[in-house]
Amino acid sequence: MMGNLFIVAAPSGAGKTSLVNALIAQHAEIKLSVSHTTRAPRDGEIDGKDYHFVDQQTFSAMRDAGQFLESATVFDNSYGTSSETVETLLSEGFDVILEIDWQGAQQVRNNFQQAIGIFILPPSKATLEQRLRNRGQDNEDVISRRMRDAENEISHYVEFDYIIVNDDFEQALTSLSSIIVAQRHSLAIQKNIQADLIAELLAQS
Repeated sequence: MMGNLFIVAAPSGAGKTSLVNALIAQHAEIKLSVSHTTRAPRDGEIDGKDYHFVDQQTFSAMRDAGQFLESATVFDNSYGTSSETVETLLSEGFDVILEIDWQGAQQVRNNFQQAIGIFILPPSKATLEQRLRNRGQDNEDVISRRMRDAENEISHYVEFDYIIVNDDFEQALTSLSSIIVAQRHSLAIQKNIQADLIAELLAQS
């Protein structure tokens, strides 16, 4: 059985990374596609686990060779998703999550129309700003820029299939998990998986 491809996007600070990490910790059948990026690692980030950290020359060579399912520039850094990694995981039956922005989501949809889009919203602008400050990773100029860019990011919510408001973390996680599980039980998927059972149940005695 081929796995499903999910796109999870959100403005910076909405909590999508925490939600995705918690989801994967609960579901062994779900894998996160680790992106390549040219940005420097943050404290505690591990190469190959959080991102594949590469220089701009390496990234550009991979992009020019068509190795990315999608790529984008965000906050002056380049990000890309390996086509080979995604295709391998899907063929092995894993559901795959791409944690990318709206630009990448558009590119993926153009190449993989079956992808399911999930957009994470903060409960308010004030909460979003507070979460950015609480991370302690950015100075005031960067926080202001992220808040401005959040409006543009959020304006693309209509391009996604599902919306989750990350107000209560556990509730948001339950909603995210429910979407993944429900997709596995859709008619388009189950009619093939359960073909033998359905034939038996409909067979005339």
